[in-house]
Amino acid sequence: MTKLKIIAQTAFVGITLIVSACTSQYEMTAINRTRILIDQRFDTKTPSKEVETAINFLQPYKARVDSLMQPVIGQTAHYMYADIPESPLSNLLPDILMWAGKKYGETPDFAIYNIGGIRAALAEGDVTIGDIYAIAPFENKICFLTLSGKAVQQLFEEIASTKGQGVSREVKIKISKNVKLKSATIKGEPIDPSRSYRIATIDYVAQGNDNMTAFRQKTNTNQPQGDENNVRVLIIDYFKQKTQEGKKVGQQIEGRITIEK
Repeated sequence: MTKLKIIAQTAFVGITLIVSACTSQYEMTAINRTRILIDQRFDTKTPSKEVETAINFLQPYKARVDSLMQPVIGQTAHYMYADIPESPLSNLLPDILMWAGKKYGETPDFAIYNIGGIRAALAEGDVTIGDIYAIAPFENKICFLTLSGKAVQQLFEEIASTKGQGVSREVKIKISKNVKLKSATIKGEPIDPSRSYRIATIDYVAQGNDNMTAFRQKTNTNQPQGDENNVRVLIIDYFKQKTQEGKKVGQQIEGRITIEK
């Protein structure tokens, strides 16, 4: 892990600790701020005075951050990354959303996870809590919703236009050379315009972001609140369960999304 990544992670968690330490006996009277640019300068052996100032400011929080981020929660069987049209990590994460459905009494037909929301890769070997924070750094929460068959058709057309998103193993999408939807199936069956489909995703995507505007037609939304429903918490829980089962986590490219050559 580079010094830049360590400092950025320390800053994120350190600020969280500062906020969470506040109690009702204190009252905020003012806010003062300055901007510190965290970039490649932090990886040099002879940091500038500005960089040293930032490092010194964060140093008191480093031990606490390390204690929270460094515990190993599982292992990967191989390197996993995110890319379009399909990749190991963009396959794994929607599968985890499907796995998490039972916790909420949900049995979704398929799951969607946006590629843009996957911010890091996983190296082969030990996986720490910090690694999961790097993959899913946002406060996104799991969300279940219903779309009509017509809206699902639109959703897959929009996914085709972006050259791919993370889809669970129930979905197969074929994209033409001109980046149009050529065909799509759910559990081996074509989309039925007369039925409704239950979908697991994250709240950001459910709002219609990342060019998936079909989600704005959603109904019957189940969007649990609270930090325990953050996607990264569910990912951590998944890795912990696999560890208890004596299994390493791995995922391959399976032909879920293909583009004509």
